[in-house]
Amino acid sequence: MTYAPIILFTYNRPVHTRQTIDALLKNTLASESDIIIFSDFPKTEKHVEGVEQTRKYLKTVAGFRSIKIIERDKNFGLANSVIDGVTSIVNKYDKVIVLEDDLITSPYFLQYMNDALTLYENDANVVCIHGYIYPVKEKLPDTFFLRGADCWGWATWKRGWDVFNPNAELLLEQIKKHRLSRKFNFNNTYPYVKMLRQQIEGKIDSWAIRWYASAFIQDKLTLYPYQSLVVNIGLDGTGTHCPKKHEFSTVAALSNKKVELQKVETKENEQAYKAFAHFFMRDRYKKIKEKFKQIIIF
Repeated sequence: MTYAPIILFTYNRPVHTRQTIDALLKNTLASESDIIIFSDFPKTEKHVEGVEQTRKYLKTVAGFRSIKIIERDKNFGLANSVIDGVTSIVNKYDKVIVLEDDLITSPYFLQYMNDALTLYENDANVVCIHGYIYPVKEKLPDTFFLRGADCWGWATWKRGWDVFNPNAELLLEQIKKHRLSRKFNFNNTYPYVKMLRQQIEGKIDSWAIRWYASAFIQDKLTLYPYQSLVVNIGLDGTGTHCPKKHEFSTVAALSNKKVELQKVETKENEQAYKAFAHFFMRDRYKKIKEKFKQIIIF
């Protein structure tokens, strides 16, 4: 069996990158998997040392079936790097597993990704396999689908990535035209439409919001596990797009159990949709409560 190649996007965080790769190497399929690592060029002088240290470390990595390092000679930025990198590799290999340099994976992450890619390979309704799930309180099925696509440890096929539309203005236009804003925002519990507007206005540069919107508009689905196979360690203020005290700083516990995959009906799981909305709502209330406390104190 040929396993999906892993794409890893790195920048100027050698400590995070080492932890990401160390966790990957503990995966059951690591030695049978090819890894392609993109190292972006420093945007500013203050990032040079971090990029150089990261590249020095990457040259010492071993333990995968093959390792290819692509050192950018100009700064792409995360969004352009991901879009360009995923497009070039998935067009060559037809399927990919995608990680960034601040994601710690379960030892069964690669097994789950490859098994799911095989299981749903010929189902055109499914465009993404995801490894992270929010720490929801509700008990959910072993695997389930939600509409759209996701970005913290994921996999796709060429046919899946082909739905990606980088034009945020057109994506927002379609959401408004079909009156999908409330649904897109998880029953108005999270401001995804606002993020699309910010992308259009140049206030953020996110490939992820455009990936989610692209799949959502075309009524495509992402598969999730009931317990997270990914933890994000980049919510410490070191990331470009995830500042300290990010709203998802409460990460899910990392599962060390193998996901027993059985094919489930390819439609959105209403229970899971509500569970995600409840999580976003609880987070919103928590932030309002914290702001109120600050007002009282001061």
